[in-house]
Amino acid sequence: MTEPAATLDITLQLARGAFRLDVDVQLPARGTSVVFGPSGCGKSTLLRAIAGLEPNTSGVLRIAGDCWQDVNTCLPAHRRAVGMVFQHSALLPHLSVHDNLRYGWSRAGAPAGVLDDWIERLELAPLLARQPESLSGGERQRVALARALACAPRLLLLDEPLSALDAPRRAEVLPFLETVRREATLPILYVTHAIDEVARLADHLVLMEQGKVLLSGPALDLLNRPELPLALRDDAGVVLEAHVVERDPHGLLTLRTTAGILYAQGPEHGPGTTMRVRILARDVSLALQRHDDSSLLNLLQATLMELHGLPGGQVQVRMDAGGTPLLARISQRSVERLRLQPGMSLWAQIKAIALLV
Repeated sequence: MTEPAATLDITLQLARGAFRLDVDVQLPARGTSVVFGPSGCGKSTLLRAIAGLEPNTSGVLRIAGDCWQDVNTCLPAHRRAVGMVFQHSALLPHLSVHDNLRYGWSRAGAPAGVLDDWIERLELAPLLARQPESLSGGERQRVALARALACAPRLLLLDEPLSALDAPRRAEVLPFLETVRREATLPILYVTHAIDEVARLADHLVLMEQGKVLLSGPALDLLNRPELPLALRDDAGVVLEAHVVERDPHGLLTLRTTAGILYAQGPEHGPGTTMRVRILARDVSLALQRHDDSSLLNLLQATLMELHGLPGGQVQVRMDAGGTPLLARISQRSVERLRLQPGMSLWAQIKAIALLV
């Protein structure tokens, strides 16, 4: 028997006034593809077009070999097996949490165990009897996420689900989104303009600009490419895959990465857990020699590859640490004082509390 195509084939066009969506991209049919770009570039419009909510969309849409749209076919929204979560949860206010979940699950005719499974994974049991108005913003988004997954969709679309939340609520929901990323067996398209969400959630990254796909590829490859616009943002940095070695009683994680051993403050993770660590360029200082007489715990030996001048007397330094990219952002005066030049051996120094895990 021939296996279904393991891709999402998306070739869609939509004109709306002066704006035109013109996307041609192929995405993996497993894992989380994050669609990233500035406001107004067409990210949310793309998700609505995939969901069948933009009736004037033309083109071709195939989901793991099944045709949802082409010149002869256009499935209406209710026949596209899509689960969708918006910026606001859109829960039915007159129903309890449990009844909200059962409503979508029963209408979809999903298998009996799916609903209970996602209630457990997203830790919703304590909330089931409550009304939506009594929930925090983060709790409402968790319920909306479970409602979408309980329908056993073929495709999960998340349209900036954290953008309406404050920082504490975002931090509360992100681990649950990581749970979905790890444990859901369906493709996920996740729209955001927040780089920290990209770093933590993306398996595949789609960069959009003015209605078109600028670049598409494995997330860690694109995030760490120095020539991309991402590398020149104020929050520029690199994202590394890390494996937990141990966690001490004070919450300090020892992490093994391809750049070397790193120490970071973080939540409790057992030895062997794979996670991501983000190192911001602005948190990296440079030295010509190794210094063990300071509070800086993270010391990585690296080779200077390139100096890139930035406005305001700043310089972005691109380095290679054993084949792993690193960025530092320092002043022009520091460059001159250390007489930095490509090819030099340096020590990158990073505070443990500065690493984002």
